[in-house]
Amino acid sequence: MAAMKTDETPHAGSNTVVSFPLAGRSDLIRRSAIELDSKHGEEALLYWRAKCRALGAELLARGCSETDMRRQVMDFQAEVQAELMALHEPDRAARS
Repeated sequence: MAAMKTDETPHAGSNTVVSFPLAGRSDLIRRSAIELDSKHGEEALLYWRAKCRALGAELLARGCSETDMRRQVMDFQAEVQAELMALHEPDRAARS
């Protein structure tokens, strides 16, 4: 089964849905990183858990297997972490 996405796009010339994995959704990753970066402590933890659970539930509702859903959410988490690091990269250069 193909990886699922939240925005389903029909494949040209067919009735098949072409899916786009969460980790490839750069707008979602960036928005999530910015939102997470604005929170601290318990608020950040609650936001992050809710975001990942909602994405997982959405993938399952769209027919993703449990295994694929977990993999996609883990890949998404890694991409958000990388985006958080990139958001603060100018800070690192300024301190050097």
